[in-house]
Amino acid sequence: MVSESELRASVRILKSTSFPILVSQFSSVTERNQDGYALEKCDNGVSGNDENRSEDDEDYDESKGGQLGLKDEDFNRNVGVIMDVLLAPRSSCSVVKYKLEQCSVVVSTDLVVEVLSRVRNDWEVAYTFFMWAGRQSGYAHSLRAYHSMISILGKMRRFDTAWGLIEEMKGGRTGPSLVTPHTLLILIRRYCAVHDVGKAINTFYAHKRFKFEIGMEEFQNLLSALCRYKNVKDAEHLLFCNKDVFRLNTKSFNIILNGWCNIMGNSKEAKRIWWEMHERKIFKDVVSYASMMSCYSKVGRLNDVLRLFNQMKALEIVPDRKVYNAVIHALAKGKLVKEACNLLKTMEEEGIAPNVITYNSLIMPLCKARKLDEAREVFDEMLQRGLAPTIRTYHAFFRNLRTAEDVFELLENMNKEGCRPGHDTFIMLIRKFCRWRQLDNVYKLWNQMSDYGLDPDRSSYIVLIHGLFLNGMLEESYKYYQEMKEKHLVPEPKIDEMLQTWIAGKQNADKPAVESKHDQVSRSQTTKDAKAPSEKVERNVDFRRQPETKKVVRERGYSFWDD
Repeated sequence: MVSESELRASVRILKSTSFPILVSQFSSVTERNQDGYALEKCDNGVSGNDENRSEDDEDYDESKGGQLGLKDEDFNRNVGVIMDVLLAPRSSCSVVKYKLEQCSVVVSTDLVVEVLSRVRNDWEVAYTFFMWAGRQSGYAHSLRAYHSMISILGKMRRFDTAWGLIEEMKGGRTGPSLVTPHTLLILIRRYCAVHDVGKAINTFYAHKRFKFEIGMEEFQNLLSALCRYKNVKDAEHLLFCNKDVFRLNTKSFNIILNGWCNIMGNSKEAKRIWWEMHERKIFKDVVSYASMMSCYSKVGRLNDVLRLFNQMKALEIVPDRKVYNAVIHALAKGKLVKEACNLLKTMEEEGIAPNVITYNSLIMPLCKARKLDEAREVFDEMLQRGLAPTIRTYHAFFRNLRTAEDVFELLENMNKEGCRPGHDTFIMLIRKFCRWRQLDNVYKLWNQMSDYGLDPDRSSYIVLIHGLFLNGMLEESYKYYQEMKEKHLVPEPKIDEMLQTWIAGKQNADKPAVESKHDQVSRSQTTKDAKAPSEKVERNVDFRRQPETKKVVRERGYSFWDD
């Protein structure tokens, strides 16, 4: 633990030192293209993926789906009509197609994108609707609609169908091509998500087929996608293998460093990359320091955080918000809340306004230490500043709730504040109620997901099925397992094995227990036949256990068996 005097000295130095304004090339590029650099743009102060969007959302940036409340009543009504058709129980694709043809809905790009965002966990329904919409007169799919559909297909591993849509986007003689580098980036991300690194690299080189240039930006997009989905070792290998084609620079190293620091949380590997940058004389900018400090902050190494903080000041590298967030989080985690709050004030004096992640860096450690009153004070201060809490802010409080009434009250307040719960929220709460054996509330939450515009995804089904099984609700567990398979969601191997074993045991139990007379006679004869060899084996075993009875005769310096 760092001493209090060292801490205060560090804060005093920070207050008294004036820093030149340095803007790294990495930071400016990140702001310019958030889609390509989502990994680097995440605020490393608390956690590299603290405010990361889920894989479902990252490719909907352009589409702006899921915003029903911002549309007019006619639009909302049309979306409701389509959703009623698509989500009707026990409806086959042919029935859905027929009902869609009968409804008098005017198709638009906004409507297509909105509907796709709501059914993105059922690729068949989404694809059926997408193909129907494309055939409507006066409408042609936009780039936004194609990207949404390709993202859904990629998530469900329907890559051949996704490539079919890309071929359709090429247009040919019918018009200009809609394919962009971002189209390929969506598929690269999806391949990385399923850890098919080879296909991701092949898609990267497909830029040439579509006559797109392959430059440093595209290469770094590939590295970011690999690291985002925990393929950091592959990304590092790719970086060094292509060092003659794509020169090593600070940004490329920062992507790998951030992968080890904040995606994998491996401080040992992160330190290795840090020293690799030193050996290769790669300049470490504020993002490099923020990544390392975030990594040390999460594992509670406060001394290392402050050491790097002082090193930055010695090198006259200006701390940014990410750096301050990392130090504040480390202090709060080390139970030095007063010092963390003082540093937050210092941060403001330096002209850096705290954001929601800054406050999360205080709230999350306080909640983890069960200092809920202090956490609520910080939460109220954040609201007074006009900062909107994020899902992670509420998750910190959810983890400390002990009654169902408190859970549903906070869930309602969360929605009123404009922070719509996501799949992670429902997964956490379903798991909590399963532990409490409150299955009525589990079903209540499951049914509420659709009210928030969420369709259960693979992780949601896995948590529900496992929780019901452990609570002895085997029939219900199997029912949702079948529903999951009908939606073509891949079950977890352990759950699959668990339920298959239960089904086999149930089938054996249902077999008639009364044997016929013939079966009894046959089994008796088999037992007798097996008994004789068994007795023989036993005799052999007894024989081996008996002591040696042969005598040894010694004669003329030699020993002989006496036969």
